[in-house]
Amino acid sequence: MSTLGLGHFLAVGAILFAISVVGIFLNRKNLIVLLMAIELMLLAVNMNFIAFSYYLGDMQGQVFVFFILTVAAAESAIGLAILVLLFRNKRSINVDELNTLKG
Repeated sequence: MSTLGLGHFLAVGAILFAISVVGIFLNRKNLIVLLMAIELMLLAVNMNFIAFSYYLGDMQGQVFVFFILTVAAAESAIGLAILVLLFRNKRSINVDELNTLKG
């Protein structure tokens, strides 16, 4: 019976991070998918923080994850609110067509 080590958690975190980077680079048109990829990236970083925190016996990483989750929740709420407003005005969530934020 094998136990899960730090390397296993870091590998899963790296895979999640790589999937989110691929999602950002492959899909630059749909704003919802971009927001989901950013959230996945933050969750991959959180997994690494928790893994290091557990294996080093220190609570600072786990406390830092709560701050990251708070910022991610605020980012999601504000991002979705902006998305709803842009969809009401433009009738599209295509990133290429959303040039109203240019100054």
